[in-house]
Amino acid sequence: MAETPRSDLPVRTASAIIMIVIVALALWAGGAVFSLFVAAGSVLLVWEWKGLVDRFPDDRSTRLTWLAFGICYVALAAIAIVTLNERGLFLPLLAAVIATDIGAYFSGRTFGGPKIAPSISPSKTWAGLFGGMVAAALTSVFALRFILHDESYFLALSIAFLAGGALVAVVAQAGDFFESWVKRRAVAKDSGNLIPGHGGLFDRVDGLLLAALVAGGLYWIGNPML
Repeated sequence: MAETPRSDLPVRTASAIIMIVIVALALWAGGAVFSLFVAAGSVLLVWEWKGLVDRFPDDRSTRLTWLAFGICYVALAAIAIVTLNERGLFLPLLAAVIATDIGAYFSGRTFGGPKIAPSISPSKTWAGLFGGMVAAALTSVFALRFILHDESYFLALSIAFLAGGALVAVVAQAGDFFESWVKRRAVAKDSGNLIPGHGGLFDRVDGLLLAALVAGGLYWIGNPML
């Protein structure tokens, strides 16, 4: 995403705090409240997706295909998020995705260097990706301390969580690139204007959507009867 002017910082900060409080309350409430929260967010995401697809330089049938894809994409991600939350796995995933964004931002700003795909997202660098991977991996191990009941397994599981955190970072960045590609195809700077200083909801959860889909898919593969 493009850098935000310094004058927008207070608005962005206030919006971020409000978003964190809302998400935290939904997670705290859990159950049906969290499911309704995810469902409401899904409706908003589909609405933003439709707004982007409507601007695609394609014929009507192609745009309808893209719309159907977006609905399935959001719906499956929402189901994955609710399922992972019920199993106590969503909060660590969310923490890893947030850590990815923070690590990538500061690492990219500090080290700069070659761009990953400048034609899609000019601000994303390899240094940022690696920084995000490290931040997500360390955050995942930190989260393990809170969800692990038997500490005798901590060392062995730490290796898996380090790898898992790094994978989350790669997937989240891929989700970010996908949204950037969609916005470029739609010739749009943001997916919407729902969140002051941040753009649309899709702009905030692009990485989380794909990360939840992958994590949910891996979970269902390992637990096909659940």
